[in-house]
Amino acid sequence: MLLRNTCFFLLLFCRHVCSFCGISYCDSKYSTEVANLHGPNQNISHCNALHSYSSCTHRMAPTCRGNLAYHTAVAIIKTLMIQKNCSKESPTLAPGLQTPTPDDQDFEFLDICDYKKNFALRHGHLPSYQHCAVFGDPHVRTFSDEFLTCQVKGSWPLLDNHYLFVQATSHPVVEGSNATVISKLTIIFKKMECIREMIYQAEIDNLPAAFVDGYVNGDERPEGRSLTIHEPTPGQHIVINASYIGTTIFVRQVGRQLSFSIQATEEMAFSFTDEQDLQLCVGGCPHSQRISQSKSCCKSNITEAWAHLLCKDQLPVEDVYFESCVFDVVTSGDPSFSLVARYALEDAKLFHPNTQKVHIFQTNVSPSGSAPLLLFPTPAISGLQLGS
Repeated sequence: MLLRNTCFFLLLFCRHVCSFCGISYCDSKYSTEVANLHGPNQNISHCNALHSYSSCTHRMAPTCRGNLAYHTAVAIIKTLMIQKNCSKESPTLAPGLQTPTPDDQDFEFLDICDYKKNFALRHGHLPSYQHCAVFGDPHVRTFSDEFLTCQVKGSWPLLDNHYLFVQATSHPVVEGSNATVISKLTIIFKKMECIREMIYQAEIDNLPAAFVDGYVNGDERPEGRSLTIHEPTPGQHIVINASYIGTTIFVRQVGRQLSFSIQATEEMAFSFTDEQDLQLCVGGCPHSQRISQSKSCCKSNITEAWAHLLCKDQLPVEDVYFESCVFDVVTSGDPSFSLVARYALEDAKLFHPNTQKVHIFQTNVSPSGSAPLLLFPTPAISGLQLGS
């Protein structure tokens, strides 16, 4: 009895100190499974729950290494399995439980979970795509190619529609500055026919290569690939492919900031109600939150001339990405902002559906930060299929 009480105390401790690495998901799932165990098969059911708990902690390993609560949970599982005399082999199903059977309409289900293929079958052509990016100060490129610089301190929704919710949390670049950078991103893929609800969270110096539940695949089907995550560059670049809605997301960290970039189908991007009207990717930031790039809000140890040379090296074309680079470097005094702007431009070249609209030139910048747009043709990008 004392051991059991101690174990549940430690589980409660885990739930409070390690929610980001995802171990609390395993704790909650286990607690639910053992809450009402009774009857002659109680011990078998408890062992099955412990095996499930163990499997869950193994999935959490990539994002929880070095976490005290995670290692405490692993130790608890071993102790309880010895106490309950559980087999080390895979758990045996208790009477009354049945192994799931394959869907009789797997082929049709596969089409439903492949947006591009399904759309092409229904309409005879590929879907239209939209691009949005939030990076640097932050600067926002909306789905309609409006380019804004925003102060947006605290948490703001980038997307909020029927399929996806994305929230960015920002803090000042330097103390006393109106300029901010993204320090945390939360991405929620809402439960659909093809996937269970999945959440991805990233913070500065913590870009997990898995969703918060430890999985790298959110598909409801064992062999499905409707929602996957991988990291081309560990700790710096995460790619999330949501083929069931034809969407690809990049999350990056450069220096002490995060950036967000998305290629989304038109249907997904604009599928929202009137109540979901505050979305930086759709309407940009409110006028009260916009900053003019015509002058920096505060000076650093880097002059505008030096910033100009630094940004020119990364961004030969003097478009809004170049202007944002100069603004950010002068404001922050951090040369890494030049890389942030370069990656944002590279993402736009990959994601934007119209290669002739990748570069944007702003003229007559107003105090609100909005401006007319001129479009500059760019070389076509070939050989890459996204949103599939």
